[in-house]
Amino acid sequence: MPLVKLKDFYPNHEEPSNAEDIKDFDVYAQSDEKIGSIEHILVDDKSGQFRYFVVDTGFWIFGKKVLLPVGRAAIKYSDRRIEVNGLTKQQVEDLPNFDDLEKVDYDYEEQVRGTYRPAASAATYDRDSYNYQQDPSLYDLNDRDHQSLKLYQERLVADKHKQKVGEVSIGKRVETETAQVAVPVEKERVVIDRSTASAGNVVDPNNVNFGNQEVVRMEVYEETADIHKEAFVREQVNVSKVVDKDTVNAEEQLRREELDLETQGRPVVDNRR
Repeated sequence: MPLVKLKDFYPNHEEPSNAEDIKDFDVYAQSDEKIGSIEHILVDDKSGQFRYFVVDTGFWIFGKKVLLPVGRAAIKYSDRRIEVNGLTKQQVEDLPNFDDLEKVDYDYEEQVRGTYRPAASAATYDRDSYNYQQDPSLYDLNDRDHQSLKLYQERLVADKHKQKVGEVSIGKRVETETAQVAVPVEKERVVIDRSTASAGNVVDPNNVNFGNQEVVRMEVYEETADIHKEAFVREQVNVSKVVDKDTVNAEEQLRREELDLETQGRPVVDNRR
């Protein structure tokens, strides 16, 4: 059951005014011997209920700080002191030293409780099911020494969590399109131009070899289109994530209880804050 310091449970200085006074009270044993003074108050981190007073023993046991369950303390507001009945110096010496709240676990608290519990107590406790109600003598504030009225106040708690809002899948698909290309080609053709000779173009027959077979050869060429496909890298895609920061503003109505004090007659009331 996690514990926190009272000032951390009320981070905005909204802690009960009487608690602020208690942190200055001196602590006395039954023999009216001063044990030390209250340095901190430890409360349940869920309910805010008082669980322990952190007592700085000062010169009584030099340099030692111990936990005092609130049920063992009788708070005397008028005298600004706390009295602990039956507490001995030996008990304080047997208590574990308090120097770090993170070390206060079930085993640590059991060592504290074992020091304050009656010697004849035969009760057994289970670490998994233990709660402070099982030790009313250590944690309950009795009506004779402690009469209190709880004033509640709401506070706005802001937290955040990460949730999946979507997913992006990036892949490839093949799309097909018809491409057209025009390639100009050249083709050769033979042109035979025949004309009638003029009448004055007369030759001697003896000079004409009619038996000679003359042949004129001319090569004819044409171009053909060479069309084929090739692949190339058209685009490169890099995928990464970036974080955009934003601020979410919230507004709520918070309630707080205030004390209404009514008196009859002429009682003496010390209303401290």
